Amino acid sequence: MSGTRKIAAILAADIVGYSRLAGADEDRTLSRLRGLRSDLVDPAIDAHHGRLIKRTGDGSLIEFRSVVDAVRCAIEVQNGMADRNSGLPPERRIEFRVGVHLGDVVEESDGDLMGDGVNIAARLEGVCEPGGIVLSEDAHRQVRDRLKESFADLGEKQLKNIARPVRVYALTPPAIGTVQVPGVASPLAKRAGGAALRAGLAAALALALVGAGWFGWRTWSMPWGPTVSNRQCR
Repeated sequence: MSGTRKIAAILAADIVGYSRLAGADEDRTLSRLRGLRSDLVDPAIDAHHGRLIKRTGDGSLIEFRSVVDAVRCAIEVQNGMADRNSGLPPERRIEFRVGVHLGDVVEESDGDLMGDGVNIAARLEGVCEPGGIVLSEDAHRQVRDRLKESFADLGEKQLKNIARPVRVYALTPPAIGTVQVPGVASPLAKRAGGAALRAGLAAALALALVGAGWFGWRTWSMPWGPTVSNRQCR
């Protein structure tokens, strides 16, 4: 029985240098990856109405009905990864590359997806820089007037095993770090908020100490300040 054709937004992601990470410490890498999936990736997919199609050892293929949802999910995950990688040496960081495409796919009876729409998304993430997001022209056309973010036009790229060149648009890690997904604070915003809170507390403490010192000085220097009572003199 043949599959059903439809138009879908496809997000393909994989981990940069997964073989190197697993080779250095396989148990720790797998443990971290499981934690990332349960704490960050899967909740983001659910929040943005995605459907996980398949997982490989280091990659994922996800279907969305909306390109906007797919891009917002990618931004949330990449922001979360930047937060988790903060302070880690480069050789220990887990970084994703993400490609998003809108195209024709074939859905099999078991829910699996096949076709050029899937292949292009998978090839797109291969030209993405670590921590970034790239979109095909078809996907970019759907989000350019719906999201405030500006994607850099990388021009046409000849993707492996794809017959025609695909125009590619990119959102780089520095740009992603400034984006706030609705209902989700970005790592930069969280860090800025924490810094502001710490600065506010420090300022309040300083004012309290100055106030206490001023009150003490006034108390001891005024003519009606503490005196020794007659009872104490006896």
